Amino acid sequence: MSSETAEVRVPFRIVLGDANVLYSRVLRDYLLYAMTKRIIRVQWSAAILDEVVEHLIENVGGFDAESGERLVAAMNGIFPNSEVAPVAENVEAVAALEMPDEDDRHVLAAAVAADADVLCTDNIKHFPPDVMAAVGIEALTADDLLSLLVEEFNDDMLVVHRIAVSRLPGATDESTIAALRRANATKTADLMAALLDRS
Repeated sequence: MSSETAEVRVPFRIVLGDANVLYSRVLRDYLLYAMTKRIIRVQWSAAILDEVVEHLIENVGGFDAESGERLVAAMNGIFPNSEVAPVAENVEAVAALEMPDEDDRHVLAAAVAADADVLCTDNIKHFPPDVMAAVGIEALTADDLLSLLVEEFNDDMLVVHRIAVSRLPGATDESTIAALRRANATKTADLMAALLDRS
């Protein structure tokens, strides 16, 4: 993204490609709050959200099916145009591609349906370069994507960080940076820490 793109404020389209990206509260908050600043447009499918809820139920104590329903309702309620529903044409577009994990094919179909620029996934090996080139979409980890946003949209991402801190009871700048590190977003954590030091 060039500075010209930043000035024009044309958001690029992101499909969140695996449960890990939405599973982490800090990654989810950063990405969704970045959408409220119109830096990016984040999209998902019902199947992607189903996987996120299943992952949270399995791994987070106290998170149950009702919690999952509330999360999905909140995301789709706040961002009513973010859910995409792949059609037969989208499914067919990825059907012949050789993918390491067949379970990820629906994610790629969702990215095609969204006309995405980027598929954000921490399972980057599941979306090899030749497959992504075939559909004209770039695969980036959450850390690569967020660090790019922090570098290109300093002021907006500082606001995103501050919103994330304010919306989580007891959170501080330091605890949020630490949460980024725990979520393997180390580049983003370093850039945001430096940005906070300068602000």
